[in-house]
Amino acid sequence: MTLVTVALPDKRASGRPRCPVARKAILETTVRLLETTPLQTLAIECIARAAGVGKATIYRWWPNKTAIVIDAFFEQVVPKTPFDRTPTAAEAIERQAARMARILNGPQGRIVAQIIAQGQSDPSVLEHFRNVFLINRRSAAREIIQAGMDSGEFRRDVDIELIIDLIYGPMWYRLMVGHQPLNREFAETFSRLAIAALRPESR
Repeated sequence: MTLVTVALPDKRASGRPRCPVARKAILETTVRLLETTPLQTLAIECIARAAGVGKATIYRWWPNKTAIVIDAFFEQVVPKTPFDRTPTAAEAIERQAARMARILNGPQGRIVAQIIAQGQSDPSVLEHFRNVFLINRRSAAREIIQAGMDSGEFRRDVDIELIIDLIYGPMWYRLMVGHQPLNREFAETFSRLAIAALRPESR
């Protein structure tokens, strides 16, 4: 079985067309500011001033600062965490999950942790994060896992949504709780342990 790289549809809300140059400047500026400024205290005014655009431009395209941060996270993480063309579903998942763990262990991990923390007091933040990022990622993983089930590589008596949680849940847990590091050893082994549980008993 050969798996193709999954192209993710961009499901972000449509609206007035965005100037690519200004949009890129806003997203890159937001990421740069988050290196020294927590999301909670980051202001739209600071983003606009540093990006060289007006506040009206930002509000025309995003409802609030968290929406900008989520878009910036999407732009940085999705191109770096594709599902590769591989002979087996297990290899595709292992490679992608390891990449995702390494990404979350860096600046992008600190950004998304702040997004999730912000969402605890504002459910709309988590809804936007799910719609922009999480739904797309789970859809891509679901396609790979289904291919593994169809080929007999994975057992078919387990719910796919549960499998996705089993594979990716540990990295999010370590990111948010911080009880253990998201280090290289973890990135290379955790998905293999999860996938081992998905093998048919006869294999």
